[in-house]
Amino acid sequence: MFYAIVWLSVAALLALWSGGLWAVDALATWSAAQAGTAGGLPALTLPGWLTPWISPELAASLTAALADLAPWFDGLVGLLPAIAGGVTVLLWLLWAFGALVLVGLGVALHLGIRALRHRARRSEAPARPRSFTAATNPAATDWPR
Repeated sequence: MFYAIVWLSVAALLALWSGGLWAVDALATWSAAQAGTAGGLPALTLPGWLTPWISPELAASLTAALADLAPWFDGLVGLLPAIAGGVTVLLWLLWAFGALVLVGLGVALHLGIRALRHRARRSEAPARPRSFTAATNPAATDWPR
């Protein structure tokens, strides 16, 4: 019974692991495919709520730095469709590692249950006579009659 519980739990966890990574892969592939069709990023600017809290010189330098980073972000967004296949391979490797860990956990629990059952059987088993004479002669043992 315990073996069935362990392996059904491992199978359920493996199904959740597989479904979760499948959903992440679908989301990553979809978002990478959409990144090339978005038409570029909006202008990078400081949020309006931040400007009263910082000096005007700092705001101007941060705005200039964000304007310098805009082409870099646009280039990165343009690369997303090309690296979508790499993300899929990475997720497959992650899935394989997680599946091996789950199956290893199942094997470890299986062996643990087996060891506990073996130990329980050994403690419940009556003592066996050591020789043929002791087995055939009840007086040679210290068993109660």
